[in-house]
Amino acid sequence: MGLLGIALGAALGVGTATVAIPAVVGLAGFTAAGVAAGSVASSMMSAAAVANGGAVATGSAVAVLQSIGAAGLSTAASAALSSAGATIGAILI
Repeated sequence: MGLLGIALGAALGVGTATVAIPAVVGLAGFTAAGVAAGSVASSMMSAAAVANGGAVATGSAVAVLQSIGAAGLSTAASAALSSAGATIGAILI
């Protein structure tokens, strides 16, 4: 594997981490307008609310995914995922 392969893997890893994750979160039903009715997100939110006495706990998976769906990844999260994605991509390719 040459330097070009490592660079290609790193680029694919960054793209996957920073573009695919918010896209998948949106497809699951976590959107800028809120949780989409009838989606995986709505099922998750319902289960979380039942388990937590009617509310969704701050910092829970549902809350974090809704935050990503509404506002995208934070700069820190984007940097961390880009770094991890680049490393994994460079190793795998």
